[in-house]
Amino acid sequence: MTRDEAEAVLTAAGEAGDTGFPLLEAAIACAVHDRPFRDPEPVRTLARSACLRLRERIGGEGPDDALSETMAADLRLNGDLLTHDLAANTDVIDVAERRRGLSATLAVFYLHAAAAVGLTAAGVDFPGHFLVRVETAEGPVALDPFSHGRLVLPSELTRRALRAGLTPQVADRLDVLMAPVSDRQALIRLQNVLFSRALARHDYEAAERSALRRALLDPADHRPWLDVASAREKQGALAGALVALSHARSLEGAEAVWRTASFDRVRMRLN
Repeated sequence: MTRDEAEAVLTAAGEAGDTGFPLLEAAIACAVHDRPFRDPEPVRTLARSACLRLRERIGGEGPDDALSETMAADLRLNGDLLTHDLAANTDVIDVAERRRGLSATLAVFYLHAAAAVGLTAAGVDFPGHFLVRVETAEGPVALDPFSHGRLVLPSELTRRALRAGLTPQVADRLDVLMAPVSDRQALIRLQNVLFSRALARHDYEAAERSALRRALLDPADHRPWLDVASAREKQGALAGALVALSHARSLEGAEAVWRTASFDRVRMRLN
């Protein structure tokens, strides 16, 4: 798959509704868009194995236990504790080979398998750490894909939220801490990680690519186009920055005045 082909997949995913969002294929397209011409079949093979094994476990175990045991015990998916900042941890193709990754990357396999067998699960955009919410007969529970898919108790969620800087009033509210996000937002969270890491190492080409993926995945959001424009401007690609700002300016949003000012500033530099 080429980078252009990956963009076509992401464009189609962006046009799909949340209920029909193709999480696994969109995640594959994100990985290929970053590093083209790689074989994505190991990702699909791992995902099929997860679905088959999870289907076997359903009925004999609770949905949360079945999901965590399938992913962490059967498939050996876990967080990378030793090389947390390794780029491979954010790439589903690399994760399928290494069986190690960030929680947001591992969650792609959790969420795909859960949906395939009829479990109700969703990502939780928890501060600093992505979790998976699973509906059980006793109510929703949170699993941590980074830590062998283990159950995260409410008291631990509160402690984590306080450490992340949330106020005590918010940290005590499980409805806020465990608020589910769509599969689309789960994948966008991963692109945000890539964008932040690329900026930190001044790799503005990689930052542009991750911002563009966010823009394609959520075409109604103007903010990714602002990041695309910023990354292009830092590379000296002023014409491309203007194109991105034009996209942002065409979308509704509260930052319309700021976008217009940015557009005029870049245009002046170009002239």
